Amino acid sequence: MCPLCSEAIRLRLKATWAVALLDALGVEVEADLTHVVPGALLVANHISWIDIYVINAALPAAFVSKAEVRQWPVIGWLAARHDTIFLRRGSRGHARVINAEVGDALARGKHVAIFPEGTTTDGRGLLHFHAALIQPALAAGRPVLPVAISYWELDGRRSLAPRYDGDITLAQCTRAILGRRRLIARLVTTPLRGMNGEDRKQVAAEAREAIALAAGLPLVSNPLETPGDLPGVSPSDDRPTGSRNPVPADSA
Repeated sequence: MCPLCSEAIRLRLKATWAVALLDALGVEVEADLTHVVPGALLVANHISWIDIYVINAALPAAFVSKAEVRQWPVIGWLAARHDTIFLRRGSRGHARVINAEVGDALARGKHVAIFPEGTTTDGRGLLHFHAALIQPALAAGRPVLPVAISYWELDGRRSLAPRYDGDITLAQCTRAILGRRRLIARLVTTPLRGMNGEDRKQVAAEAREAIALAAGLPLVSNPLETPGDLPGVSPSDDRPTGSRNPVPADSA
């Protein structure tokens, strides 16, 4: 995305492109950016592949993703062109490199976004938040900004059309979105966390509660059978079907 452009121009282009894509899908973004500061780690709930573009439309950011996503059709291509930081699972050495990269980006005033549930949901509840990806922000002394995403029909009902969970394919999800005359994507920022010496687990728990309140969601626990290293995704699952997560979960 315009490697020769200044950072400010790149961010504007990213936001403009995201708005254009969402508009083509019939999705309108309503954003409450009350609590935004430069260089914050955006911690968001995760419902759909379009979450990334909803965030970029309001708060252009780099995203942390599991490396397998790079090989996924369409989504991998799009992710690679939107400042995605790809993380190899099971490599502590690579995780340290990624943590340093995230910390450096935050220190330079850039937003970096993660989805700490580790997978997508249908948008009607929140899974457990895994905490390790929050650590780079705390180590760099940068704030954590919880961001609540929800989707709504024009009549005010919560919409399930954008859900990209379970066995729903990219094509099915996209058709469901296009099948609505118009959808509202609501993005709400909540008060900053992690600036008073809290540890990552406390920040993760507080961020989860804040997002649940802002999005009007109950707090749902992960199923007991979900693998702890990458919830909802088996070690051999590199396909863009089943449970998805542009951002890898962690072990904490």
